[in-house]
Amino acid sequence: MAFVDWDKSMVPLTWAIKKTQDCTEFMYHSLHFSIDRKAGAPLAEQIFLGLRSAIGDGRLAPQARLPSWHDLAAQLGVARGTVRQAYERLRDEQLVYTAGAAGTFVCTGAGALPGGGLRPAARAAAALDVVQAFPGHAVSTSPFQVGVPAQDAFPFKTWSRVMGRAARAAAAMPVAYPDPRGEQALRAEIAAYLCVARGLDCTPAQVLVCNGYAGALGLALRALELQGTQAWVEQPGYMATRAALAAAGLQAVPVAVDPEGLDVAAGIRLAPHARLAVVTPGQQAPLGVTLSLRRRQALLEWAVQADAWVIEDDYLGELQPQGRAAPALASQDRAGRVLHIGTFSKTLTPSLRLGFLVAPPELADRLAHAASTCGSAPAPVVQLAVAEFLRSGAYLRHLRHMKRLYQERRQALGAALARLGAVHAPAALGVLLQLPHGVSDAAVAAQARRLGMSPSALSGWYAGQPPAQGGLLLGVTNVPEQAAGSYCERLLALVRQQQPA
Repeated sequence: MAFVDWDKSMVPLTWAIKKTQDCTEFMYHSLHFSIDRKAGAPLAEQIFLGLRSAIGDGRLAPQARLPSWHDLAAQLGVARGTVRQAYERLRDEQLVYTAGAAGTFVCTGAGALPGGGLRPAARAAAALDVVQAFPGHAVSTSPFQVGVPAQDAFPFKTWSRVMGRAARAAAAMPVAYPDPRGEQALRAEIAAYLCVARGLDCTPAQVLVCNGYAGALGLALRALELQGTQAWVEQPGYMATRAALAAAGLQAVPVAVDPEGLDVAAGIRLAPHARLAVVTPGQQAPLGVTLSLRRRQALLEWAVQADAWVIEDDYLGELQPQGRAAPALASQDRAGRVLHIGTFSKTLTPSLRLGFLVAPPELADRLAHAASTCGSAPAPVVQLAVAEFLRSGAYLRHLRHMKRLYQERRQALGAALARLGAVHAPAALGVLLQLPHGVSDAAVAAQARRLGMSPSALSGWYAGQPPAQGGLLLGVTNVPEQAAGSYCERLLALVRQQQPA
């Protein structure tokens, strides 16, 4: 009996092969099927039926990685073309999908039974689809997903060493309550980085470390005490921001975004007494446009005249695939009206839950007091690790690598869509695919998730009535160049299925 193991970062599969003269048994944990060379059914048919049965009853879980057809053919003692035939049939029935060199995986939701029910494993996967439908809150990375960095480009070795040293340093810290604003070492490194990379002149005393963007936004809203007032938000814009404003007692007023970014004049017409604007000026989420200098000046002037505040969500920071990123809006603020929020979710990993808030000098003490009552900073070990990553220069090297990688992947995705005749446009770290009239972007996105892809429906980014023509946001970070064509073909096949007759 032989055992083979592979890629621990994916769903690990360990299988065993037991051979007799005419029959070969394939076993993987509770998965078991055999191929019989004396049987009348072709070997490819037997392999196909064995794997289909295992997927249907949940023994092969959604997102489980199958052995490559080269490896399985060698283990079963059959021709590679035989296994390939079986895999192609599974793919044709939308039970598995291929991810280029990454391998072949079981589709999410592939465990449906003929009667319409779901096996337990498939029911669990269907529940996860609800989470994956919410941009930036998926439980795992998948092709076209927006808001997450490249899984295959994370600097695991360097980060592991840094985390080890940080854990030892944290263990040796005094037994005392940490600074609610965050570790001094990290706040100093963030201030230095922002000065160089984002043109933002600030001191460590103005920096507060938070639990991601949500923690920073919640802290800002808590300190500003604007309950019962109106706030401008971008249309389209990040739905979690609208939810946070509603939870804090503010009324979100959607303001249109055009090629220059947020339309400030429209905001004044719609909500002249608003006390807050939440914007993504560097690369608008989700369209990717940069707030023009004219609009930046108008927004800052409005904030002064209306005694209002601006929260800058710098969600991609310096991570712009082409050219140099625009300076932070806060770097142009001379009246102290802009609160700058950034995170390490898009550059390192969302699992850190590490963001930061840069307060105008006169608000620093108020925000520090608010932080002391709600405990917004992550554990010291994570903060110390990120501080060393910044201090050593590893972070800037990582950013340079990621920018090149994302530029190449966006070009490859755009070229694949162009070859297939799809109308599209660049959108920050992604591509916006325009859908034909009458095609529901939400329906296509839901179907794509069942096949292991996670495009984001543009309509979901709109408050109220979305535009008549839908679109899909296709994140490029986890679409390798060699796999872009196959993913696009599968996605556009779903689009064609949705087109009215």
